[in-house]
Amino acid sequence: NLMHCDDALRAADDALFFKMLVKGLARRHGFAASFMAKPYPEYSGSGLHTHFSILDEKGENIFDSGGPKGTALLKQAVAGCMHAMRDSTLIFAPHQNSYERLIPGKHAPTAIAWGYENRTVAMRIPSGPKAATRIEHRVAGGDANPYLLFAAIFGAALEGIERNSVPPAPIEGNAYEHPAQLPGLLPDLSAAIEGLEAPLLEQFMPPLILENLAATKSQERDLFDKLSDHDALMALIDTA
Repeated sequence: NLMHCDDALRAADDALFFKMLVKGLARRHGFAASFMAKPYPEYSGSGLHTHFSILDEKGENIFDSGGPKGTALLKQAVAGCMHAMRDSTLIFAPHQNSYERLIPGKHAPTAIAWGYENRTVAMRIPSGPKAATRIEHRVAGGDANPYLLFAAIFGAALEGIERNSVPPAPIEGNAYEHPAQLPGLLPDLSAAIEGLEAPLLEQFMPPLILENLAATKSQERDLFDKLSDHDALMALIDTA
């Protein structure tokens, strides 16, 4: 866990710097550190869970209601994140391997849902001190870009607050047991690239960044497909 801070850019810097430190330390000892979303098929994947709250001008947590359920503003933020989650799949899962992590029962969410102290949903409201009431966004893998990730999460949350959005009822019990009743994330890289074109995301993400990201990931997907095809791979080797 990285310590929380009151500046989103600093938190993203810390996440990236941590990865660099771990990779460098591993190389020093003859190992390779990976933050792939699913490096080993037999184990659960690597996530980049993001905990966040919002402080007002007085430094007080606007999600803190003094009770376990949180304020209306917390629920509005949850609703905003849920509304944008499907279209933002590429930001949470940016590589082919990312989708190997998003499978039922492996400690990664597969449905767009929220709940209190529930680790089977996409967004959990953890228990604990009321002043630390917060939202845990659990979708992204360890391979996600923290700068894009935070922009997508916080932008969606603010959209929900500004629109006074209302979320569906929180999920109780195992969310993996209700796949047909709950909306899901986009299923693969190609679908996620198309989802990034949704007008909703332009409300809080610069269109040029979205266009460049979609183009870059399209190139990566096409190259991956070629490398996965034996005949195409042999042709590339012959050309080289």
